[in-house]
Amino acid sequence: MKKLLLVTTAAIALGAAPAVAADLPARTTYPAPPPIVAPIYDWSGFYIGINGGGGSSSFDWNLDGVGDEGSHNATGGTVGGQIGYRWQLASWVFGVEAQGNWADFTGSNISFQTGDQNQTKIDAFALFTGQIGYAWNNALFYVKGGAAVTDNKYTAFLTPGVVDDAASETRWGAAVGVGFEYGITPNLSLGVEYDHLFMGNNDVTFVSGLGDHINENVDLFLARLNYKFGGPVVARY
Repeated sequence: MKKLLLVTTAAIALGAAPAVAADLPARTTYPAPPPIVAPIYDWSGFYIGINGGGGSSSFDWNLDGVGDEGSHNATGGTVGGQIGYRWQLASWVFGVEAQGNWADFTGSNISFQTGDQNQTKIDAFALFTGQIGYAWNNALFYVKGGAAVTDNKYTAFLTPGVVDDAASETRWGAAVGVGFEYGITPNLSLGVEYDHLFMGNNDVTFVSGLGDHINENVDLFLARLNYKFGGPVVARY
């Protein structure tokens, strides 16, 4: 016992000390996992789609040298397609688009001047527009504007089914619109759109040689389905 005490006392005197934390083995550390990044919907790329809906067009007829013949609305359904390209810069989306539709917008009124039934029909129309939009991930709101063209047929009926006079024209004008589109998959999107066409005033010459000064405006209400060519959603840090 005395020998053990002597040894312990000697060790302390020589500077020996008990083990401390610095003498223990270093703890193994692991790198932190990467942050979770929410995917961002990418609107960039070429797309092609179909659309359908309805429209209403107002027509005012004015017989040259005589006077006002009255006005009417030509209404009906439409179906067509569109093709375009969009590119995205941060949340801003820019695009160009061409759209073509078959239509059956028809309306008529009794002429104040001749007593004929003046009928107007839009058989087709097309839009060539640019777009500017803002995206919240897979939700896109946009405005558009550009050129429009309509294919119009005018018929004056002496009595129902009996044609008194007729004319047709392809008329160019301007278009503005607003739309909302939602990406349901990385490549498919559904949308709704409203367009107004300013088709202006034209002098239309009928088969008989008579002329009418005709004013036209068109309102369109469309549902759209687009398929975008390109990759899936993009993860952005």
